[in-house]
Amino acid sequence: MGTFPDEYYVQQILEGNLQVYTVLIDRYKHMVFTLAKKMLKNKEDAEEVAQDAFLKAYKGLSNFKGESKFSTWLYRITYHRSLDYIKKNQRRLPTNDIPIEEVRSLAVVEEGLDALERKERRQQIKEAIEMLPGDDSVMLTLHYFQELSIKEIAQILDKTEGAIKVSLHRSRKRLAKVLEQKLNLIKTVRYAN
Repeated sequence: MGTFPDEYYVQQILEGNLQVYTVLIDRYKHMVFTLAKKMLKNKEDAEEVAQDAFLKAYKGLSNFKGESKFSTWLYRITYHRSLDYIKKNQRRLPTNDIPIEEVRSLAVVEEGLDALERKERRQQIKEAIEMLPGDDSVMLTLHYFQELSIKEIAQILDKTEGAIKVSLHRSRKRLAKVLEQKLNLIKTVRYAN
C-alpha cells in the first residue's frame, strides 16, 4: 500500500479515505521526529511535537496546494511547531558560540577523521552536529542527512535561498571547529595511552 507517491495518498485522504494517512505517517515519522529532536534536544518533547505536527498536517491537508513536495510541507509544519513549542515553554536551546575567525579549513578536519573507522566517523559527526546551536543542527541535518535542496530548506525555514547558503556555510564552519576540537581530544587520549 505504501508504494504510491505522496500526492496519491493526499488525494485519497481529501476524497474521504482517511485511513491512508497512516501510510504518510509511517513514511515520514522518522524524518519528523529527527527534525523536532534536533531543534528541541529532548526525545520526549520531540515526540510531542512530532505528534502535533502530524495532527496539524492532517487537519490542514485541504490547504496543501502541492507547490512543494509533501515532505517539504510537513518539514515546514514540524519546524514551526518546534519553534512554537520552544516559545511556549520559554526554552533557550543550548548554544556553543564558536568564533568564526578561529575556524580552520574543513579539509584539515577531514584528513584527521580519515584515520577513524567509517562508523566511528559518522558517529563523531552526529555528536558534533548535536553540539551545534539549533538552527545549525537543523540546517546541516536537512541538507546532508535528509538530502534536501537549498530551495526546499528555504521553503521550510521561510528564508531566501541566499540566506540558506550563507547559513549553511557558517554552520559547516562551526561544525568544522567542533570536529577539530573532538579530533584533538581523540588524539590526546590515543597518545596518552
